[in-house]
Amino acid sequence: MKAVIDRFEGEYAILLCGDEEIKVEAPRQLLPAGSTEGSWLKVSFELDPAETIAREKKINLLLEKLKNKNRKSNDN
Repeated sequence: MKAVIDRFEGEYAILLCGDEEIKVEAPRQLLPAGSTEGSWLKVSFELDPAETIAREKKINLLLEKLKNKNRKSNDN
């Protein structure tokens, strides 16, 4: 997908994405060096199934620890 930098508002760039010109606000710090109003960008998103699974496992472990901690607190 392509996007154009329409304008800057403070620390954000207002991008118009795709043929539909969907408006997206992006932090300036995420843009490539030298980006200016009117610059065109190549934009892509990619799913990361392995990272999704790893994060879900981490969250589930933390939830289990909290549940166990609460059980121990209630037993006292």
